[in-house]
Amino acid sequence: MKIHPLIEDSEALASLCERLARSEFVTVDTEFMRENTYWPDLCLIQIADENEAAAIDPKADGIDLAPLLDLLVDNEEVLKVFHAGSQDVEIVYNITGKTPHPIFDTQIAAMALGLGEQIGYGNLVDTMLGRQLDKGARFTDWSRRPLDDRQLSYAIADVTHLAEIFPKMLEKLRKTGRGMWINDEMERLADPENYANEPNSVWKRVRVQGRKSDVLGRLKALAAWREREAQDKNIPRGRLLRDEALADLAAHPPANQKALAKVRGLPSSWAENDIGRRLMDVVTKAQPLPADEMPPRKTGKPGLGKEGALVADLLKLLLKIRSREIGVASRLIAKASELEELAAGQREDIRLLDGWRYDEFGHEALDLVEGRLAFAVKDGKLKMTHASENGDG
Repeated sequence: MKIHPLIEDSEALASLCERLARSEFVTVDTEFMRENTYWPDLCLIQIADENEAAAIDPKADGIDLAPLLDLLVDNEEVLKVFHAGSQDVEIVYNITGKTPHPIFDTQIAAMALGLGEQIGYGNLVDTMLGRQLDKGARFTDWSRRPLDDRQLSYAIADVTHLAEIFPKMLEKLRKTGRGMWINDEMERLADPENYANEPNSVWKRVRVQGRKSDVLGRLKALAAWREREAQDKNIPRGRLLRDEALADLAAHPPANQKALAKVRGLPSSWAENDIGRRLMDVVTKAQPLPADEMPPRKTGKPGLGKEGALVADLLKLLLKIRSREIGVASRLIAKASELEELAAGQREDIRLLDGWRYDEFGHEALDLVEGRLAFAVKDGKLKMTHASENGDG
């Protein structure tokens, strides 16, 4: 495979992308910094196909990334291959408002091949290629220039190894007939809605006691204010105002700006400065949360009861056994919440009762819930038995 020198000019990048656009797939990775910023600071983009690989410097003066972004988000003929690619996809979305498509994630594919729930890239390379990665440059400052040879070698290796791994994984998926098992997961990874930071929705991630509409209304308004302030200042939202302080302000709103000095977790200067005035303006104008936006009541395992909870536990045991038998990560088959819904009597809108999940596990789960399947110990080993095997009608 040809490894290009670091690409720092638009002409070289356009030429590379023109060639890669003729490939069936490209492997993609990014290096970025975000410890001190709201938006990820994109520092390096690596891309490869089966024949060539390159690292692109997005910080190079005057470089036009349009050909690369067009390849990633507008070219539907080229498959984009990532490993644990959600953060890479987020970066592309932040720049373009679109996500790479079509997309393939080797960490997701590894679940279908029995390589674990969330296999790390180093372990995947070791398993698939028998090579050990040099992780020495992993935590370097990617924003500093110039980048040294060790950093570039480390970065390029991520996509060159991936270009070898992807065809091997694809062949295994074809041989096992499991390619269709991961399609919905890939589409979910590429769904733009996963990456849209809508300020009016972020309040749902903040924990607050109770369900009072006035408290939740203030929480929604304050969370949206914090998000916009953090975006404008390009600082992490938690550095501006932690969730705990946000919830406290919503539940116990200060009477005036001077009172902000007594709120735990707030800088005392907010009692007199502009940001404190903006915060108090939000608190004062916040409206109670409308009834149609109220979160559903949390009742634990809905409709389960003690017996149903035991059935849910049996389903989890069955899932563990079955996933081990077929060599696939249990998380790819079913979530714990789906097993609890099944145990509670729900039959509609449950993924494990449809398609390949039903064929591999769902029908047995349904048999267990409805009394047609039981656990038994035979010759010191746990096994499942159907009612017909026990002589029942």
